[in-house]
Amino acid sequence: MDDYLALADRIAADIAAGRLKPGQRLPPQRAFARRRGIAASTAGRVYGELVRRGLVVGEVGRGTFVRATPDARGGRALAEPSTTAPVNLELNYPTAPGQSALLAPALAPLLDPHALTEALRPAAAAGTAPAREAAAALLGCPDPARLLFTGNARQAIAAALASLVRPGGRVGVEELTYPLVKEIAARLGITLVPLAMDQDGLLPQSLTDAHRGTPLSALYVQPTLHNPTSVTMSEERKRQVARAASDLDIPIVEDRIWSFLRPEPPLAVHAPHLTHVVDGLSKRVAPGLTVGFLVVPPERVDAVASAIRSGGWSAGRFALRAAEGWLGDGTVRRLVAAKRADAARRQRIVRRWLGDFAVRSDPQAYYAWWELPAPWRADTFAAAAAAHGIAVTPGTAFAVGVHRTPDAVRLGLASAAEPELERASRVLADVVRDGRSGR
Repeated sequence: MDDYLALADRIAADIAAGRLKPGQRLPPQRAFARRRGIAASTAGRVYGELVRRGLVVGEVGRGTFVRATPDARGGRALAEPSTTAPVNLELNYPTAPGQSALLAPALAPLLDPHALTEALRPAAAAGTAPAREAAAALLGCPDPARLLFTGNARQAIAAALASLVRPGGRVGVEELTYPLVKEIAARLGITLVPLAMDQDGLLPQSLTDAHRGTPLSALYVQPTLHNPTSVTMSEERKRQVARAASDLDIPIVEDRIWSFLRPEPPLAVHAPHLTHVVDGLSKRVAPGLTVGFLVVPPERVDAVASAIRSGGWSAGRFALRAAEGWLGDGTVRRLVAAKRADAARRQRIVRRWLGDFAVRSDPQAYYAWWELPAPWRADTFAAAAAAHGIAVTPGTAFAVGVHRTPDAVRLGLASAAEPELERASRVLADVVRDGRSGR
């Protein structure tokens, strides 16, 4: 084993055993190198390996800190351990009352042996004609031939990027972005380039500036209910971003997975020749049996379909048949209406308990972005929350690049029961007001 890996394993063991606590600052790399009698470059590799494993986070100008890990929930962290059951505000899968009963009827016909035999056959990236018609109606796509299908929306993102960007290529993203996009980029050998945002979303000039430095191969963007900030671009901002991408001939991957909560025209209407629209059923329906959608420019259909096949990202025919049924019998429409009402109720809970803080959200969103007051840092607050049995996502999970990470956390509102969300919001407000262990 390389020396740097052995050193990383020792520090990982110290973290797992609680000898290094969440939020604790590691020594500067040069000091670490001197103490261990190793080269500074080796120390850099040790710290890099710990970052890769998700055990520490580096913050420019501040140092390297032990992250709040799931293990912290079981022992003493930054406050007394909780005696209550954990509340998960990291996961974000909405469900509606009676959801299973609504979904079951469309699955019943598939249990007929002949229908099941057909439904268990593989499906092409283009899906089936009925699936294309049903999805086109859902997405408002005038040309079903531009529709492709994947197992879920994450696979649709991966397929779009794989078809557009060669390994080593650069993709512009909002400076805070969906964490799984970072994982997808790493697996594809793609470099993500953080682009500045304001209260209206992505700044078009940042796209232009980044491309002039070293050309970008694509842009990944969330114009509607951006995750994690809940920002939705105005129509004027969408036009500006589309114009900048068109002027530079940069393909766009538009993620609309949460747009069912806030129906707005997609950015794609301003640049249909460049935009690959990603959507899916995991949030509208359920994550366990889902389908991802891709609406692509006509000349890109074959290339994206090839990427879907080579990545093994095709949707199953059974899932396509289920989706056809749910879309055709109105189940998806009813679930969407129920989840919009549910999101609004949960936002009211958050406003009731956290309204005095810098919590940024949208009344129609299933998450909230909490910019923490000093002296709290994201990871130390996440550790304090974990000690109270509440899991939140630190802003470091969303940050791209080496810029200073935000002292903020995302609260996922969809998965916890409403009484749990109410209690968790109250407890988190008390933790911040109490102010202990913020440093």
